[in-house]
Amino acid sequence: DPPSRPLLELPAAMARVAAVGHGAARGGALGAPRRGARGGLWGPLACLLLLAAVPLALLRLSAAGLSLVAPRPQRLQTSSSSAGLRAPSPRSGVLTARHATATKEKAGKKEKKEKKKGNAGKANPKDGIVAIVPRSEDWPSWYLTVIEAAELIDEAPVRGCKILRPSGFAIWENIQGLLDPKLKTMGVQNAYFPLLIPVSFLSKEADHVEGFAKECAVVTHHRLRSVVPEEGNEAFKGGVEVDPDSELAEPYVVRPTSETVVWHSYGKWIRTWRDLPLKMNQWVNVMRWEMRTRPFLRSAEFLWQEGHTAHATREEADQQARDVLDAYVDLAQEQLALPLFPGRKSARERFAGADETYTIEALAQDGKAIQAGTSHFLGQNFAKAFDVKYVSEEQTSEYVWASSWGVSTRLIGAVIMVHSDDDGLVLPPVLAATQVVILPMFSKDPELQASIFEAADKLEASLKGVGLRVHVDKRVNLKPGSKFFEWERRGVPLRLELGPRDLEQGTAFAKMRTGGDKFQVSLEGAAEEVPAALEKVKQTLRERSDALKERLTFRISTREEFDARLEARETGMMLIPWGGDSEDEEKLQDETGVTLRCYPLKQDPIPEGQVCPLTGKPAQIWAAFALAY
Repeated sequence: DPPSRPLLELPAAMARVAAVGHGAARGGALGAPRRGARGGLWGPLACLLLLAAVPLALLRLSAAGLSLVAPRPQRLQTSSSSAGLRAPSPRSGVLTARHATATKEKAGKKEKKEKKKGNAGKANPKDGIVAIVPRSEDWPSWYLTVIEAAELIDEAPVRGCKILRPSGFAIWENIQGLLDPKLKTMGVQNAYFPLLIPVSFLSKEADHVEGFAKECAVVTHHRLRSVVPEEGNEAFKGGVEVDPDSELAEPYVVRPTSETVVWHSYGKWIRTWRDLPLKMNQWVNVMRWEMRTRPFLRSAEFLWQEGHTAHATREEADQQARDVLDAYVDLAQEQLALPLFPGRKSARERFAGADETYTIEALAQDGKAIQAGTSHFLGQNFAKAFDVKYVSEEQTSEYVWASSWGVSTRLIGAVIMVHSDDDGLVLPPVLAATQVVILPMFSKDPELQASIFEAADKLEASLKGVGLRVHVDKRVNLKPGSKFFEWERRGVPLRLELGPRDLEQGTAFAKMRTGGDKFQVSLEGAAEEVPAALEKVKQTLRERSDALKERLTFRISTREEFDARLEARETGMMLIPWGGDSEDEEKLQDETGVTLRCYPLKQDPIPEGQVCPLTGKPAQIWAAFALAY
């Protein structure tokens, strides 16, 4: 390597080497006595070796293009990663490669340290952490990675089915907790009906069976049998197979919905007007053999509640369906902060076997609609199919009137698509499995660490005392950034940080999942301040939901405007003065993929002479059209 000093200083350097050598001969560089050391020869030998090396050094310098004359001082040229570093002092003569290398290494270490600091908590596939795909790059992948990162669902060994992990199932339990009391105030009682339904039951209501026939899973046998390995066939280890002798006399379908089995039972339970109204609900699973599945939104098996009621009059049954729809609106719009379009379905879109279907349609961030819940006025269709009559007060035999209604885990998918962001899951506080996470900070002082944990436990007890779902994360071996990152992805609405300084001040630092600056929460007043912060989170989500609905709702007056919306990145909900029929709907869907989501319950007057921009027929009603999940 080139020398670190100008060549003009070479004689002085040689003298120092000789002195060091002589000192070493006398007892080491510091003059300490050494056993067995021989003196007298080390100094001269060191000088001779150095003199012999000078010609070789001069040849190397010449080959490298370096001058024997010290050049003027220069400023070190650096890359962007080491900008701003000073050059060596002019007294050093030339810039040496050793100094430049050391400077670059130092700058590189600093850059690496800053980069590591900036990436603290970021997803790293090598660590098994799911990287969330940005919405703008790939919306479907974003949705799937948000669910995976929050550990809501896992794949099941059965095609089209999913495993709801504790965090995912807790959301469904919280939906139950919000809706079930509302249903009970209407006089609805919970019950349970069998999972397996005789095939003959479905055939009693023609429209009903036609709507579900292609989605039914069928049970045809009732047992398996062991299979013994064949001699000479080492590849076959034995197992089980369907016993051909166990074929059922009548096949069963795995419950796609329960109207048929419920009405079979109602036929036995209803005798007179005193037995009415009869209102039952069940929280169960159903199976519909879907070809294309998407977590929460569409799967072969899913969870839902389904209510079934019988009434003496048409008006009572229809009002029951509308009352339940109002409960769904309150749940989805007020509690879950979803942008909703309540309405009724067209004849083509209504439930198989219903006279009228009412719906709540949610609008996702990508501008597509999600059917989030339905309530059906069934008329007397099922009563006649299963011969369910009652004796009236006038002693006449009458068919009963019916309703059925349900929401499912699709609500969870709607919440994810409306509220979540590129950092992960975002949930309304009422749905979150954990509403508040408390993060005690690390301290090297064991006594102080114990005090921090004690304060965290006390804070947890205080918040649980007011009915909040709280978790204390005591993993002090993890850096704070990693824990912030994890709980954000899980959608916890509020984070409380508790460190030594916070403990001294009697406060904790709070951060809302919806964003904004950190703020202090008093440990003594946390039972009042934390619920207020969660209410702020809910209000923020509601405001964003309202803004989303306003931004992606469009009134369409011409076909050109309709086509332009289809070309947009976010199609949105299109309100159209509609004059078509079921055939026009089908044609429009085949051409564009757009479906008539509902006739909104709130209708503005149709201007006189208004023509439907899509069919050219006289407009009759405002209809909401959209691409949909």
